[in-house]
Amino acid sequence: MVVFADRVDAGSQLAERLLHLRDRDVVVLGLPRGGVPVAFAVAEALHAPLDVIVVRKLGVPYQPELAMGAIGEGGARVLNPEVLTLTGVTAEELGTVERRERTLLDERVASLRMGRERLDLTGRTVVIVDDGIATGSTARVACDVARHLGAATVIMAAPVVPAETVGNHPGADEVVCVLAPRQLVAVGNHYRDFSATSDEEVVVLLDAAAKRMRNGRVVGDDVARDVEIPADGVLLEGHLRLPEGAAGIVVFAHGSGSSRHSPRNQFVAEVLLRAGLGTLLLDLLTADEEPNRSNVFDIELLANRLTAATAWLRHRPETAQFRIGYFGASTGAGAALWAAAEPGSDISAIVSRGGRPDLAGARLPLVQAPTLLIVGGADEVVLELNRQAKARLHCRSRLTVVDGATHLFEEPGTLAAAANLAADWFSRYLIAEPTGS
Repeated sequence: MVVFADRVDAGSQLAERLLHLRDRDVVVLGLPRGGVPVAFAVAEALHAPLDVIVVRKLGVPYQPELAMGAIGEGGARVLNPEVLTLTGVTAEELGTVERRERTLLDERVASLRMGRERLDLTGRTVVIVDDGIATGSTARVACDVARHLGAATVIMAAPVVPAETVGNHPGADEVVCVLAPRQLVAVGNHYRDFSATSDEEVVVLLDAAAKRMRNGRVVGDDVARDVEIPADGVLLEGHLRLPEGAAGIVVFAHGSGSSRHSPRNQFVAEVLLRAGLGTLLLDLLTADEEPNRSNVFDIELLANRLTAATAWLRHRPETAQFRIGYFGASTGAGAALWAAAEPGSDISAIVSRGGRPDLAGARLPLVQAPTLLIVGGADEVVLELNRQAKARLHCRSRLTVVDGATHLFEEPGTLAAAANLAADWFSRYLIAEPTGS
């Protein structure tokens, strides 16, 4: 049974069960990696600060899968006296294991925090979030470590949790979930998109959460809200964010109805926001239209929806004077180029990531907006289609290949590379005065 579109959707649904904690002295901690996108959505809904909680199991030397304790930041250490007694592990052996695991923990923290200080948990309510609980061993250790670091109340929250765990989770004062099946075969079975979360995505989400903090309090963007945009007799759902001082906005175009919840689009959007750009994550198809796969390849339909969203932005007081760019992935790239080729279009820049610009067909030579085509080096078929499309473009254009990336940019560092390329391109044409080629 699939319940969640992806981790962002799961986080939104989980947040609804935690709204009674909004604006209280709460800290949300995500378990890396997969728990962080879920925790980000929860923290945003609760107006709470976000951090990670990194723990390492202390395995018995001759049976590493058996935990004799665990460690966390700030010197936190939780031991299992029963296991230590039964196994006869000496203090020297314990110290050797702990030193090794402490080194690995410190390296992990450094790579995720990037110099940020750990949030103080003393006397606070802590909500520990994961993308799901299976055996519960990691969640249990995280709860113990949070308590050791001073948490007054510890709530374990996950979108899907085994029914037997809900009322019986050592270390947690409360367990909150959306779904509690009697038999949990695999957490991923309850997600439509359960693709791996990278360290780069975790860092970007933590950076974005940190930017919401001012003088120890969480503040939102000048504009950050869900929107509905009329087009072709339907309402398109989107999420609009405008950071302070933004002068340009990027509209995300994708052929899938889950675009605004896509973890990859969310990741790229956070990078663009850090560059001072507004974003509109947009579903070009409604929930009823998406199951019909022919709609995903109806480029004219998608382009018309994109044009309607652009007109909507032009009539909004807060965005009327903004330069507008399009970020397209998959068939959305073809739709972005098609829409930008419309007579009178004033789109300032286009970026395609792993897209199908070739689907814009005869409209390609009419595009005037500077266009960046980003393709994975291992995505050979799409790479060739992009080469052919670039040859038909008469505008300023560039084809950049990200070495080692496949179609979805799932390889470590590849999505971050694409996002940074997009941020540089949009910053050049939406923020700075366009110069040269």
